[in-house]
Amino acid sequence: MKKMTIAALFALCSLPALAETGGFHGDEPPPPPDKQQSGFKGSSDAKQVTIKQAKGMKDNTWVTLQGNIEKKLGGDNYLFRDHTGSIELEIDKDKWNGQDVSPKDLVVISGKLDKDHHSINVDVEHLLKQ
Repeated sequence: MKKMTIAALFALCSLPALAETGGFHGDEPPPPPDKQQSGFKGSSDAKQVTIKQAKGMKDNTWVTLQGNIEKKLGGDNYLFRDHTGSIELEIDKDKWNGQDVSPKDLVVISGKLDKDHHSINVDVEHLLKQ
């Protein structure tokens, strides 16, 4: 009886925490309260910019770019171009979501800038063929 009471109290005390985070999300951390709750999860704060603008931004900045994937560079790396220049993308297989994309297709990508001393690329989280 004592164990059931403790378990019930624990469950009751946990309800506010679950309500605040919107329930269980598996391994995904809950979004901050000021972030969008639907749509592009994890990149709702992405700014739509040109490649030229993105190259001037800080490492780990979320961006949204619109343009064309021109070619595969090898592995998960692709060359992406808009009217201001080109940048390398890293697109994991699960981000394609069954979409077939050719160099003629306009796409919108959202992801995080990955800058080091010698290169800059975008680690793509979302890809949408227009």
